[in-house]
Amino acid sequence: MDHVASVILGGGRGTRLHPLTKPRSKPAVPFGGMYRLIDIPVSNCLHSDLSKIYVVTQFNSASLNRHVSMTYAFDAFRDGFVTVLAAEQTIDTSDWLQGTADAVRKNLRHIRPSNPSDVLILSGDHIYWMDYRGMLALHRRSRADITIATYPVTIEDAKRFGIMQVNDEGRITEFKEKPESADEIKGWELSGEMFRSDGFDSEAPVVMASMGVYIIRWEAIEQLLAPNTGSDFGKHVIPSAIHSHRVYAYPFSGYWEDIGTIKSYYDANLALTDPQPRFALYDPSYRLFTRPRFLPGASMREVYLKRALVCAGSKIEHGAIEHSILGTRTISKSGVKIIDSVVCGADYFETSESLQLNREIGRPDVGIGGDTLIRKAIIDKNARIGYGVRIDPGDNVPDHDGDGYAVRDGIVIVEKDAVISDGAVLPAR
Repeated sequence: MDHVASVILGGGRGTRLHPLTKPRSKPAVPFGGMYRLIDIPVSNCLHSDLSKIYVVTQFNSASLNRHVSMTYAFDAFRDGFVTVLAAEQTIDTSDWLQGTADAVRKNLRHIRPSNPSDVLILSGDHIYWMDYRGMLALHRRSRADITIATYPVTIEDAKRFGIMQVNDEGRITEFKEKPESADEIKGWELSGEMFRSDGFDSEAPVVMASMGVYIIRWEAIEQLLAPNTGSDFGKHVIPSAIHSHRVYAYPFSGYWEDIGTIKSYYDANLALTDPQPRFALYDPSYRLFTRPRFLPGASMREVYLKRALVCAGSKIEHGAIEHSILGTRTISKSGVKIIDSVVCGADYFETSESLQLNREIGRPDVGIGGDTLIRKAIIDKNARIGYGVRIDPGDNVPDHDGDGYAVRDGIVIVEKDAVISDGAVLPAR
């Protein structure tokens, strides 16, 4: 595995995840109370014995760069690294990265010195466990130029993905990026029963969707990513490559979630509170790596908990937590109710001097003030929520932006570092 370079694509502006992506890139968005999205593909790589990892990004990369540098440090006796490649101007080009393929194309000069035989290309905003060694074995056994990880989706969901037709040998013969109608992929259906034993539960016909996970043979990559081959893998490179190169599918049907919207992010987080979550954080065979923190255990005093995940460093006074995640260093005062919500916690504890200053200037402390209700919300890091606040979207609230918050898909998002005054009601009525 020493001859495989892994490239994790950080994505563009992440507009569909705004305002979570307002201060950070998509891979740096918090997940599961104590992780970031980037930790998932990096952990998959490390579990697959892949340790030459590049993270490509161009928007708000400071937070991501800091997390990577503080988390993934290899010892002097191991030839490995995780490094961020931010968009840059060069003599050859001065424009931004234009798409997934263009992001890899413009960074080939950074990847080449690692002397890879194959390049593994991943997305930085997906949730799944995968050992890439099985995919690499199939790739080499098939003598493929490109191997694409595929996932079964229903016909109704097909319009969200790149859909492919695969022959009996596993070779991809047709590819359609985000088909607008079922007629465009007619005849490509497979039986959903084929995948149910692997965790995909559907009796209806399915089609094979691209997961945005590719392995490309190095000898073919410069030809496939020549300047005139287009900027995106799904729209340009792959549809062309299936007619000129050997392109194969690697079927995968475990748990996989594309975190592309606030709703999918919210649902994937709260799914971790299930009795047996499909993304198994408690499986001893897989560990989700992240930055180590030296924090005390969560402190709770007279708290009612139901389907809750409470992370280290949290201090919860009298209250109720139902179907919610409380991230690292969450401070919640007496009388707080948190229901169906994701609280991302804080990056720091406030000092006694800072707490005294808050009182003098009438600013809420970092955390959640007493007698507050939070329902169906995402509270980003370091938010200051005052006393007696009510955060509850109710029903049928349209998407909009407010002062320090936004509503998306019927979910209230309180922005990072936002200050919500005592007695505030969100969204504003």
